Amino acid sequence: MNASTFRVVRVALAATIAAVAALVAALVLGGAVTEKIIPGLGDAGALTRWGLPFSRLVMDLAAALTVGALIAAAALLPVTGAGGSGRPSLSAPALGYLRGASWLAALWAAAAAANLVFTVSDVLGQPVGDIVTGSELSSYVGQLPQGTALMMVVLITVVVALLSRTTTTPAAAFGLLALAIIALLPAPLTGHSASAANHSVAVTGVALHVGAVAPWVGGLAILAAHALAGRDRLGVMAARFSRMALWCYVIVGASGLVNVIARLPDPAQLVDTDYGRLALGKIIAFALLGWFGWWHRERTLPRIEARETRAFARFASVEAAVMAATMGLAVALARTAPPAPAEVESTVKSLIGYDLPPKVNPARLATLWQFDFFFAALVLVLGFVYVAGVLRLRRRGDSWPMGRTAAWFVGLLTIVAVTETGVATYAPILFSVHMVQHMVLSMLTPIFLVVGAPVTLALRALKPAKVRGDRGPREWLTALLHSRYVSFVAHPGIATVIFVASTFTLYFTPLFESAMRNHLGHIAMMVHFLVSGSLFYWVLIGIDPAPHKLPYPGRLILLFVTMPFHAFFGIALMNLGAPLARAWYTAVHPDWGTPILQDQHTGGAIAWGFGEIPTFIVLIFLAFQWFFDDQRRARREDRQADRAAARGERSAAGDELAAYNERLARLAKREEEQAE
Repeated sequence: MNASTFRVVRVALAATIAAVAALVAALVLGGAVTEKIIPGLGDAGALTRWGLPFSRLVMDLAAALTVGALIAAAALLPVTGAGGSGRPSLSAPALGYLRGASWLAALWAAAAAANLVFTVSDVLGQPVGDIVTGSELSSYVGQLPQGTALMMVVLITVVVALLSRTTTTPAAAFGLLALAIIALLPAPLTGHSASAANHSVAVTGVALHVGAVAPWVGGLAILAAHALAGRDRLGVMAARFSRMALWCYVIVGASGLVNVIARLPDPAQLVDTDYGRLALGKIIAFALLGWFGWWHRERTLPRIEARETRAFARFASVEAAVMAATMGLAVALARTAPPAPAEVESTVKSLIGYDLPPKVNPARLATLWQFDFFFAALVLVLGFVYVAGVLRLRRRGDSWPMGRTAAWFVGLLTIVAVTETGVATYAPILFSVHMVQHMVLSMLTPIFLVVGAPVTLALRALKPAKVRGDRGPREWLTALLHSRYVSFVAHPGIATVIFVASTFTLYFTPLFESAMRNHLGHIAMMVHFLVSGSLFYWVLIGIDPAPHKLPYPGRLILLFVTMPFHAFFGIALMNLGAPLARAWYTAVHPDWGTPILQDQHTGGAIAWGFGEIPTFIVLIFLAFQWFFDDQRRARREDRQADRAAARGERSAAGDELAAYNERLARLAKREEEQAE
């Protein structure tokens, strides 16, 4: 073992010891492993009480390291090579991290499998030996939400482990990274967040929290190992990681705060309860990590530029140990039950996260706001990024049309209007209000977002990669626009089918009820409305570059062919003989509401009549685009004619004009001769 490898192993061992020590201390102080045995109830035994959190810790650490290795391969290291086909390929160090991710993903899968066994043992109250030798494991995996989630993790991580051994291109590495991030979510989302008092906020908060922690922790660990091993490109990797880590820190802080508020509505519970004290310890660790990040940006990054890599390696190693200890604390927190609600929840509150609102009316639709963390964060990020792009152009001396900016923010306001207001409060319990949400997000909001031309703004505002042949955000965006996938989905026919057929597929299959019962499924449904509408209107009136551009007559034909399908959808809803998602709407139906089937008929009428509004708006935009496009074409032809005249040449248009003038002159001369 050489000196650099020994340094990496020593730091990894120190971080592991810190994580285990924090986990043990938190489990003991929080009481998770000192539970009293109640006579008559099953006892899983000490092996399960300790094995469950330890397997979870190994699973979380392996997950973070897998994500970190994939980020290093796909994003932190520059793309310097080219494959035999001429397409970009990963450099040798990046391929090394990709192969390392294969082993780490295998460890992640093994830890998840062990955690699955301990979870079934804990839920059934039976020792691990009885679970493994009996039939309980296979019987209960599909019945327990935690078991199903962990089985999904095992399957996905095995795929990541296998494909990481053969992947050689940056795009494929990013695909594996996306797959690994998806594998992060099932396990934590079936824990306390699913049963929190405000579970809609808690579930979104946990998803964002986990999705930001793993790249932050794993990326730093891989970066520290890279520095300890004395490898090249540390300056480039550290600068890129620093920008990513800042965003991760903000997301982790915001989502963590939301999670604490959702579980501990009374601030006194931070010191009065075991769960609160562990959460307070995690908050202190988070603040300490923020100080580490500030120190990196202010002190160690300049030292890396001066090639003082040892200082960064030592400091990053300490930070990685603190992160590992924080993850141990987080695992113990997940094993500690939050305080029970002071009041018994109603059935409706357990399903939608809040009590039934009073009878609906226009004033309450406007005033009974319901905070949706996901869409609030989405609107803030989209607004901030757009303004940042415009300001960068202005500082550079370039202009950006105010109309596009106004259109973008009108689109964001429509998202707020249907996801944060009383519309969001009544949408889960009234199909008619849900249909208003659907129509706005799929048929109105995308019009303004597409006219805002965000891709064009990004291509103009983002800076090219510093290293020739490398891929920064601008290059990745360009590669995505030219990819076969985008060329396929952005084809007018395919975009239209997605826009129209997905609506019928969702509502007239069990997918709709499944999405209503699960908050993440509900978010996925709403995001699909937004994305499918944006794809269709990008083809129809998009300003941004697209693989396929229809002529204006073709766009008008596509508009008038597509819109009647939404009217047919509305008519189908108005003629329903039995309610959609009957079990869901029966469970949440308010006493003051109209009959479920009648409310769904009202939703169909809304879908049928709403289509006129976006059609009218699109026609206005198309008319202006067509007019200004003709004006630009005329000016371009005039300039070409002027240049040709200056050279003493005649263009095709100039020849036609000259022939026309000569014909007029002959007619005038003939008339004069006849008059004489």
